[in-house]
Amino acid sequence: MSVRRKTGVLFISSAEQPGADTFIHMLIMRYLDRSSFEVHVACSAGPRDARTPGYQALARIPNLHIRPADFGPSLTGLSKAGKALQSLRLVPAAASFVGLARYVRSQGITVIHSTDRPRDAVACWILGKMTGAKSIIHAHLKCADWMSGSVLRSMGRVDALISISEFVTQSLVDNGYPLAKIYTVLNAIDLPAWDYRLDASAVRREFGIAPDAPVITCAARLFRGKGQDELIRALPFVRQEFPDVRVLMVGRDDLLAQKESFSAELKQLATDLGVADSVIFTGQRSDMPAMMAAGDVFALPSDEEPFGLVFLEAMAMKRPVVAIANGGTLEVVEHGKSGLLSTFGDHGALADHLRTLLRDPALRARMGEYGRRQVEARFTADRMANDAGNVYWSLTQAPQRAVALERHVTSW
Repeated sequence: MSVRRKTGVLFISSAEQPGADTFIHMLIMRYLDRSSFEVHVACSAGPRDARTPGYQALARIPNLHIRPADFGPSLTGLSKAGKALQSLRLVPAAASFVGLARYVRSQGITVIHSTDRPRDAVACWILGKMTGAKSIIHAHLKCADWMSGSVLRSMGRVDALISISEFVTQSLVDNGYPLAKIYTVLNAIDLPAWDYRLDASAVRREFGIAPDAPVITCAARLFRGKGQDELIRALPFVRQEFPDVRVLMVGRDDLLAQKESFSAELKQLATDLGVADSVIFTGQRSDMPAMMAAGDVFALPSDEEPFGLVFLEAMAMKRPVVAIANGGTLEVVEHGKSGLLSTFGDHGALADHLRTLLRDPALRARMGEYGRRQVEARFTADRMANDAGNVYWSLTQAPQRAVALERHVTSW
């Protein structure tokens, strides 16, 4: 009896500091079926005595073959002079890349999978051409002309694209990429990490919040596109009914997305609107389940969210979601079932939704239960990894053995 050979998959991970896209790829790496796939990752490792946070996170994934690599400098946000100076690092990066190509051939790797970060995307495309392996770029953001030209070109040259939502898929099609090469694989979370039974009283004590005070949690990188300012603009209307309401504003400034400090802008806005005492800026937190549990409602009124991973996290913690009815949010949050959605810029409707949920514990409980069930049924890491595996098989197997992926959508 013949034994089916495992498919070798190499992930490209140049980020020294993991972001949401990196963590999604790490979940796929962790949950891919090892009876069918041999999983490798090429990553920016740093020196042996000072490994990067990205390398350290990858090292905790079992049965993962880690190949340190030099992807060259990141040029994002640098001046022309800075880019010229960093270009000196391209020579050792080129040598490392040749070695990585040899590694792909020697390990029998047939699939290369990267994020849509510029260094990752370019490396994925070139490495695929050099080795004959199938190349896949995973699109985590809406495709638009603000994206790096190197990313846009690489996405046109690889064998396939994976997108995180039908919204992102449509943006790719709108920008000229053929639907036939796009596979929609909805994001997921590592459900065991989100225990809705968690006691978050310590978080309330830390910030001096009374046990019975209404609390809204908002968690995201701080920049204008995430809509934290929209939430603050709605807050005066909420305070008319709930004067003791508190907002836990979780996150830090994203100075790549927005050069000036958005947190300073938000604090000034809260002061101008007379609600500064209601908004608590917590900074970046490593205890997100506890921050979610400390709130009664989760709110993030971001415009055209590509997916909304944080909504899944809130739903897993049985918290109803208040958000905006556009983008990938519509594929995650069901209006009237797991949350309430309004039009971007309608601060009155946003405030109405927050007041509706804050005054009705039974409604919050029903929506929380429904949201948790949806995460358990549709948004698990097992499902996401299985969908990614189906994409790999569809690209590498003969047509008669390929896995059928009708309309290239996720299997849920």
